[in-house]
Amino acid sequence: MADHKPFSPFPFFALLLSSLLLCSPMGEEGRRHAHEDHGHAGPAPRLQTFVISVQQPESATFAGHEDRERWYRSFLSENAAADDVGMGERRWVYSYHEVLTGFAARLTEEEILGSLHLHSATTHSPEFIGLHTGSGLWGGGATGGRLGEGVIVGMIDSGVTLGHPSFNDDDMPPPPSRWKGSCQPPKFCNKKVIGAKTFISGSDSEKATPADDDGHGTHTASTVAGSFVKGANVLGNTYGTASGVAPHAHLAIYKVCTGNKCQASDILAGIDAALADGVDVLSISLGGTPGLFIFSDLIAVGAFRAIKKGVFVSCAAGNFGDSDTVINDAPWILTVAAGTMDRSIVASVKLGNGSIFQGQSAFQPAGFTRKLLPLVLPGANLSDTAPAFSCKPEYLVGVDVKGKIVLCKGGRGILNFDKGTAVLKAGAAAMILMNAEFQRGTTAVSAHVLPASHVSFSDGSKIIDYFRRSNNPTVSISFEGTKLGFSSPPAPEVASFSSRGGPNVMDTHILKPDVLGPGVNMLAAWHSPVGPPSVNPDSRDDAYFNMISGTSMATPHLSGVVALLKSAHPDWSPATIRSAIMTTANIRDNDGNRIIFYGSLNKTADVLAIGAGHVNASRADDPGLVYDLVPTDYIPYLCDFGFVDDTLKPGLVGELVNCSTLPRIAREQLNYPSIAVLLGKKSPTVAVNRTVTNVGEADEIYKVEVEAGGGLAVSVVPQTLRFSAVKEKQSFTVTFSKPGGATELSFEEGSLRWVSDKHIVRIHISVVIDLLE
Repeated sequence: MADHKPFSPFPFFALLLSSLLLCSPMGEEGRRHAHEDHGHAGPAPRLQTFVISVQQPESATFAGHEDRERWYRSFLSENAAADDVGMGERRWVYSYHEVLTGFAARLTEEEILGSLHLHSATTHSPEFIGLHTGSGLWGGGATGGRLGEGVIVGMIDSGVTLGHPSFNDDDMPPPPSRWKGSCQPPKFCNKKVIGAKTFISGSDSEKATPADDDGHGTHTASTVAGSFVKGANVLGNTYGTASGVAPHAHLAIYKVCTGNKCQASDILAGIDAALADGVDVLSISLGGTPGLFIFSDLIAVGAFRAIKKGVFVSCAAGNFGDSDTVINDAPWILTVAAGTMDRSIVASVKLGNGSIFQGQSAFQPAGFTRKLLPLVLPGANLSDTAPAFSCKPEYLVGVDVKGKIVLCKGGRGILNFDKGTAVLKAGAAAMILMNAEFQRGTTAVSAHVLPASHVSFSDGSKIIDYFRRSNNPTVSISFEGTKLGFSSPPAPEVASFSSRGGPNVMDTHILKPDVLGPGVNMLAAWHSPVGPPSVNPDSRDDAYFNMISGTSMATPHLSGVVALLKSAHPDWSPATIRSAIMTTANIRDNDGNRIIFYGSLNKTADVLAIGAGHVNASRADDPGLVYDLVPTDYIPYLCDFGFVDDTLKPGLVGELVNCSTLPRIAREQLNYPSIAVLLGKKSPTVAVNRTVTNVGEADEIYKVEVEAGGGLAVSVVPQTLRFSAVKEKQSFTVTFSKPGGATELSFEEGSLRWVSDKHIVRIHISVVIDLLE
C-alpha cells in the first residue's frame, strides 16, 4: 500500500460543474438546476462534487484498481471514505485511473475548500465540406475512401437513441480487436454502437441508462458516424439520404449529461473510461466558462491525457458570440467554430407596406394563406414591453390574437417551443419569432408547432418600427421550401453565436478557434417527434430527424473528418491530423469572396472568428506539409507560463515536472499551425521558428509567400524548402518587426504559405502591436 502524499491544491481539483449542452442560444436560455440540500433542522452542510488530484509517490505500487481506490479513500474523512449516506446521498463518486491520478467525491466545504462552476456548451453537410461519393475520402484516390472504417469515435454527450436507423449496423464490420470497452446494458449495442456507458452521479445515477433523453447526443453521434438513411427529412423538408461524415466508423457512447445538465466529475469519468476502452477520437460538444485557465479546465486535463495516448480530441468553441469568449482553447484540442451552409428553408415575411424579410422555418404548412393578416405585438401598450414581447402566456391573456399573426422576441428563459405553444393556444394564425439583440442575425430552422417564421434581430426591429408607425399593421408569411446553393447569402458565413478569440490570445500565443465547421441548422438524428403533433410525414416511429444549431453541431463534423483521416492515414499523429485540417481550410465562400460574419453587410471575418478557415475534407487528405508535435513538446510551452516553485504539478501533465531542468521556450515557439506574436517597446522584433514534415511527394520544392497588413515587416529564412523524402523535416524562421507608424495598440493579421506545384500549405499569422509593453 502506498504512503500518503498531500494532494495538491490545483485550481482544477475542485471543479463543480453544471454544464449546459452547447446548442445555439437562439431563443433558448440555459435551464438552471438547484442543488438540493439534505439535513436536519437548521442549515445543513451542503454536499458538492469535487474532483481531487493526488500525487502518487514514486515508490507506490498497486495490485489493481481496487487497491488504488482504497488508497484514494484514505485521504477522506471516515464518513466520506465509508460512503456514508447519512446526509441523504452517496459520498464516493468515481475513481480515475487513466485521465488523472485521483477521484471524485461528494464533500462539504468543511471537508474540502474550493468550488468552480462551468457552463455547458448538424444531409447536405458532407458535400459542403468537400466529401463526394466515389472520390477521395469517400471512395477513391490514393487513400482508398474507407469512410472511417476501423476507427472508434468516443462521444462524450447525453447518450444515444440506439433504435434510430442512423445507428443501423448493416455492412459494419465487428469492432477492432484492440477494443476493450463494453455495453451497459449488454443488449444496448450493435456493430455500429460498440460501447455504451453511463456516468450520471447523484440522485439519477441508479436509473440512468445510455438512452438519450435530450436529443443532443443522438444528433452529434449521427453527425460523426451515422449510417446512410434514405428518406431523411424534417417535416417533409430537406428530403434525401442522410449520413454521418464517417459512416463506417464505430461509435462508443459515454453518457455524461441528462436533462440538459452535465457534471464535471461525470465528464471526466466518461473521458477516463473512453481512454481505457481504446477510442481513437473524442468528440466533446460541451464546455466551460470563457477565460478558464487550462490548469483549471477538466476537459483540458482529460484531453491532455488523451493526446498522450494518441487519441485526437475535438471540442466546441462555445456559443457566446462575442470577442474573447472562446472556450476549450488548450493547444492540444481542436477548437471548432460554427458557420452556415448554402441551404435555407424559407419562410418570407411581407409587411403591409411591401417590405419583405427572409425568415426560416422547418414547418412549411401547405395551403397557408398568403393574405395579409393583422399583426399583433403583445404588450405594445405597456411601459415595460420586454416580458410581453417574449410571449409569456400570461401576457396573451385578454389579447385578441385569433386569426392574427403575433410577433414574439426570443430569449428571456422561454423556449421557442413554449412561445409557439402559447401563441397557438391563444388562437393565433401564425407567429413571427425575432432574435433578441444578443442573438443577433443567425436564425433557426425550427420545427414550430404552428406556422411561423424566424427572423433576425435587425429585421425584427424593422417589423416593430413598422408596427408602431402604422395605424393598421398587417403582415403575411410565405412558405417557400428548401433552397440550396443560392448565392444570397453566400456560404459559409460565421454564425453570430459562434464564440471568438480576442486579445487574450497573447496570454497563450495560440490562435483560437482553430477551424470553422457547419453548425447552423444541421439535420441529424433525433430522439423524439418534432413539430405539430398532427404533422409527421414519416410513418416510422424511430426515424426522427431535427435541425439544430451550435458549435456543438460543428464539432462532430470535424470529429468525423478526423475519423476519415485516421482511417486513411493510421500513422498520422493527432497533431499531424490537426495540421492537415488547418493548413488546407478554405478562407473563401462559395462566391469566391473572403468569408464574412453572418448578417454583417460584407464585414470580413478575421482569424479570431474563423481560425484557419472552413474545413475542406478532401484537401486535408493530401496537405503536402504538416506542423507536427509530440505530447512532450507541450511541456516547455506550459513551463513558460511560470510557477512559484517552477514546477508543473502532475494533475495536468500526469507527472511531476521541474521546469528549471528543461530548456524553456517562449510560447510562440510551439510548433503550432498558426503564429501569434506581441511586438512592443521591449520586443520590437520577434523571431519565430517552425518545423514542417513532408507527407506529400518524395521530391517537392516549396517557395514561401507572405501576406501581412498594416505595414508589418515579415521576413522568412529560408525562402525555399526542398524535400527529397517522405517524412523529411525542415525548419524555417519568421521574423516580425513593428511598423514605423504603429499606434499604441493595433491588431494585424496575415498568412504565410508554402507553395509547390501540387500543394498550398497556409498558416495564419496574428500580431498585436502594443507600444506600452
